Amino acid sequence: MEGQSNSKVTTNVNNSEENVDFTKASSVVIKWTFDFMFLSLCRCFKEDKFDEFNETLSTFEAISLNPSLKGKPYYEKTMICAFLSRVMHGKQLDIQFEDDGIMPLVSAAKIWSKLECTVEDKSLFKDIVKLLIVQSVGVCLEKGQTSSASTALKWFKNNYEFSQNLGVKLSKIVADMETYHPFLMSVSFSRLRETVQTYLDLYLKKNPSDYLLKEATKVLQSPQGIESLEGMETSDSCLPDAANSPTRDTE
Repeated sequence: MEGQSNSKVTTNVNNSEENVDFTKASSVVIKWTFDFMFLSLCRCFKEDKFDEFNETLSTFEAISLNPSLKGKPYYEKTMICAFLSRVMHGKQLDIQFEDDGIMPLVSAAKIWSKLECTVEDKSLFKDIVKLLIVQSVGVCLEKGQTSSASTALKWFKNNYEFSQNLGVKLSKIVADMETYHPFLMSVSFSRLRETVQTYLDLYLKKNPSDYLLKEATKVLQSPQGIESLEGMETSDSCLPDAANSPTRDTE
């Protein structure tokens, strides 16, 4: 009976595969995977898992090149991940995301301006702009790079409209090299990350990207699903263990 049951399952799967265009089915899977990797990046950002974020970003970038990922939702999420990457690396002034040599947070500001349409709360958008401006200066001063702080402030003055009061305040802070000025401490890098996280929470609420996560959760909550996973882990194979795989680096 068990053999007959397995045979029926196999037959049904094969018939299903014949009735569905593989290319179309593959496109759906790619889109689910893209959303899952996007959600994973947001989670890594929230939990401040720097190394895991970079590893996940590499996978996300590879998937995002798939030609089936066309349209506004995928472009938005790709831009959001580019923005998050620059904020994550915001204190690493030696890392360049663009050819003109601008620092990560300045590059983040350029991308953030393109994401304005994704922010319903315009005050939130302006708050993040202000935090990016202040921290582009603050991070440079923290690293002892006064000239870079001046360059960053000049770039924002040339490319953004912000209050004269803020410009004067930041200019004085840079001139006096006040790394730990109370204003920089209040409009801090951690506050920038927290405010970006508020934006992400609102975006994900409006644009759920958790289909694969929900399906995986169902599997883990099902006795049959757990048995299936355990069976895959313990099944025999004629191939060597992963540790002995020829594709692994050898010393």
